[in-house]
Amino acid sequence: MTHALEYNSERRHLIIPEYGRHLQKMVEEAIEIEDDKERNQVAKSIIAVMGNMQPHLRDVPDFQHKLWDQLFIISDFKLDVESPFPKPTREMLAERPEMLGYPQNFPKYRFYGNNINRMINEVKDWEEGPLKEGLVLTIANHMKKSYLNWNRDTVEDEIIFEHLRELSGGKINLKNADEDLSDASSLIRNKKKHTGKNNNPKKSNRKGGGGRKRY
Repeated sequence: MTHALEYNSERRHLIIPEYGRHLQKMVEEAIEIEDDKERNQVAKSIIAVMGNMQPHLRDVPDFQHKLWDQLFIISDFKLDVESPFPKPTREMLAERPEMLGYPQNFPKYRFYGNNINRMINEVKDWEEGPLKEGLVLTIANHMKKSYLNWNRDTVEDEIIFEHLRELSGGKINLKNADEDLSDASSLIRNKKKHTGKNNNPKKSNRKGGGGRKRY
């Protein structure tokens, strides 16, 4: 006796593959139930099964809301049951999110990063004193390090001072400062040079009579 084979290519498309075909069939059968009370009871049972299949979602806030939304999506929004949460719609699912604007505070010097710009904006209006002077020099050294990470060649302190003056709107000027910035070699970590020497004692040749001959 020959049985007809059912290929996956002939089956209905899995809407949420993570739950598998058996759960989708349960949802499809629930849609066909005519009695409202029985259909709602079956929907709650399906939600319980979905929760057991996705235990990692239990730590997600609003866990049950997510499961009910997925139930309606699996039913292709055809399941008519009472949900404890607002029912999603096909239009909500197809709605595209708004594009997020990327902050470009100073695109001219992107290699410094936005955090440097925030620090400059914070300290530029401080009262003059040792605290401001120390923080400004720290920012300038960090700018020099960022510059050297972007461009491995050496950079003069005057260039960093000019960028700092420009980014602060002219409120910070270190051109007449008595203290120089850190040396470039101390700001960049040098890669360790690998030598060809064998430092593994296990692989060193044994000399003397300690070794046994092999025939």
